[in-house]
Amino acid sequence: MAEIEFTRNYRDLSVARGVDAGFQFEFYCERCQETWRSNFVPYRSGQASGWIGKVGNYFGGVAGSLGSAVDGLAQAGFGTARDEEFTKAISEAKDHFHRCGKCMSAVCPKCWNAAKGLCYNCAPDVHVEVEAARNQGEVQAATEAAHGAGMERAARVDVKSDEQLVCPQCNAETHGAKFCPQCGYHLAAPDACPQCKAALPPGSKFCPDCGHRIQT
Repeated sequence: MAEIEFTRNYRDLSVARGVDAGFQFEFYCERCQETWRSNFVPYRSGQASGWIGKVGNYFGGVAGSLGSAVDGLAQAGFGTARDEEFTKAISEAKDHFHRCGKCMSAVCPKCWNAAKGLCYNCAPDVHVEVEAARNQGEVQAATEAAHGAGMERAARVDVKSDEQLVCPQCNAETHGAKFCPQCGYHLAAPDACPQCKAALPPGSKFCPDCGHRIQT
């Protein structure tokens, strides 16, 4: 028998016994996973045992014994017949796949760089790579610009003042708002005078130490 190739990228769909017994093999591209199937070849011995077995289920006796004998012969010859059909399927598959001389992967025509004699993983298309690099540069530049815009926004954010993130009255999350979004409780009242830094009693409209008006 000829040397068996395609040992990694195929699936055996053969059926050894029954009315649908036969040989078929599915090969797939090792780059894009696209598949190609060989034509189904009936395994007559396996089909015969399947039909006789069906008859034996009805009549038993001699028919059942004959079915067992035929099934045994079919199973004995299945391996040899399968190898022969597999060799033929490999020969057909060679017309649908190329083997890369560098990585030794079997690939379909869409994944084969005919000009280089290699698969596209080993010899990428120049135009595709240029376009991909251009897009990568565009994304990188846009990301850097967005980062800079974010830093500009951050400069306008008050990061020094304390914020109540949970309303003390209803326990709702405030997300830094001046008033509770659930109960309307005033959350932005300062606890110290912005003028003299003296402590302010809750609800103060003026600083008790310097008289500064508290903005609310």
